[in-house]
Amino acid sequence: MRKPTKLHIGPAGIPLSTKKRSTPEGVRRVAELGLDAMEIEFVRGVRMSDKLAEETRKAAEETGVLLSVHAPYYVNLLSKDPAKVEASIKRILDAARVGFKAGAWSVVFHPGYYGKLPSEEGVRRVREALKRIVNTLRDEGVEIWVRPETMGGLAEIGSLEEVIDMVDGIDNASIAIDFAHLYARSKGEFNSFERYCEALELIEKRLGKEALRNMHIHISGMEYGERGEKRHLNLHESEFKWEDVLKALKEFNVKGILICESPSLEEDALKIKEAWLRLSRSGRSRRGRR
Repeated sequence: MRKPTKLHIGPAGIPLSTKKRSTPEGVRRVAELGLDAMEIEFVRGVRMSDKLAEETRKAAEETGVLLSVHAPYYVNLLSKDPAKVEASIKRILDAARVGFKAGAWSVVFHPGYYGKLPSEEGVRRVREALKRIVNTLRDEGVEIWVRPETMGGLAEIGSLEEVIDMVDGIDNASIAIDFAHLYARSKGEFNSFERYCEALELIEKRLGKEALRNMHIHISGMEYGERGEKRHLNLHESEFKWEDVLKALKEFNVKGILICESPSLEEDALKIKEAWLRLSRSGRSRRGRR
């Protein structure tokens, strides 16, 4: 499986400044802006022809932009209705298949809602589904990382510990860590350099140092309430300490992809990229990690 050699940064979806609204043109616009990543958003359904997928792959190869895919939001692997679970698995599979054709490196999905299930049973059910998904993709020759995402709502399964448990020991599966979601899930407590480092230390301890060289990260501004996440905001509209996230990523020499999910898309992605470059020019991390 492919592993990045640096941290690629870009927006969730086609940049707002793209003149022709197509995924290949979005990839080219990302490169024009000086960014080097983009997430293809299949949030309302997997709709991309083979022709468009091939054009997207070609654009990514020509520009060096690293692509990821977000599976549809209509996924609940913990539903009481077996038909809904099967439909959810199909949506993740379809996103992975089309994403692979388009040259994407990983596919991210929201695992589902607890309902009345305890955490341990929810994790067990997601693991069962995840094993089916990665085995099916492997048998089809689809090489793509499959990643449950940390979630911001308290009704949603997806604490950092839970998503680590979901993927631990499963080939071709890893996590997607959304720092803004964890900020919302904790109702603002997960919001410091020290807490971010603790999260990365846990990932390293449980999944190994290689997981830090193969990370899928989401960042945005965030509004939260008593039940966690309410809505994404632009970075300057939130008290979320995103710059400290970057400091922690540098401290641990994290590589992979960082996707900005702010409403302003490329505007905030560029802020993140500029801040990351400043940190990178500042030299070696205090831990001396390589």
